[in-house]
Amino acid sequence: MSFLRRTASARAAIALSVLTALTVGLAAAPARADAPTYTALGDSYASGTGTREYYSDSGSCQRSRHSYPVLTAARLGATLTFPACAGATVSGVLNGQLGSLNATTDHVTVSAGGNDIGWSSVIVQCALPWPATCWSQIDNAENQIRDTLPGRLDQLYSRIRGLAPNAQVAVVGYPRLFNGEECNLIARISPGEQAELNAAADLLATTIRSRAVAHGFAFLDARGPFTGHAVCDDVEWLNGTSNPLGESYHPNRAGHVGYTAMVQAAFGGTAARRS
Repeated sequence: MSFLRRTASARAAIALSVLTALTVGLAAAPARADAPTYTALGDSYASGTGTREYYSDSGSCQRSRHSYPVLTAARLGATLTFPACAGATVSGVLNGQLGSLNATTDHVTVSAGGNDIGWSSVIVQCALPWPATCWSQIDNAENQIRDTLPGRLDQLYSRIRGLAPNAQVAVVGYPRLFNGEECNLIARISPGEQAELNAAADLLATTIRSRAVAHGFAFLDARGPFTGHAVCDDVEWLNGTSNPLGESYHPNRAGHVGYTAMVQAAFGGTAARRS
């Protein structure tokens, strides 16, 4: 009997040791990884205008499942907040799209500035039949880029950082649209005007990059990745003059795949964050 009692006691001691070890192990285990949070801010280049298919509830904002925010969120396994809206200016983003940002926001992209300089209307003027020209409109847009846009971007970027102090923020730039060829029978944009429009796009890119870097944000320069994929290139990532007109001179679905690769790389391909 004493032997049986000792055996039972030993078994109980072993069981207690195993239970204790399991409890300690569970307590020491790292917290389970949660899906990162990602907010996509900006204008039509972020919403997905140009992809020709939009969420029915997005109305004139033209948010698309083919847009880089949706594609990036899927690749990162992120929870997406998607207030980007076609036609948004810097002020529109500042006053209407920042409501979800907070200290737990992991990733933010922002594309804004093109509408502040009237970029779409400049291109529409350039596409009018001869003898119409757009030199003065391009000059005016460049003056807006130099004189007005930097202060607006500073205000927006400061506000984003204040609301989302722990987020990785990537400012997504605009590409050059043209390669010097005239391939669209609907629109007449001369090689000289194309060159000037590309120069304005360069000025826009360097201005946005300067302000982004000043605020500690990554700048994703689309000019390199989109080289060889401009309007009239063999593999276009951008629509030329289109029907409906609002689809014109925006990234198509292939262009948004290109943007997605840029954004994913900027965020390190992060799949999750630890709580």
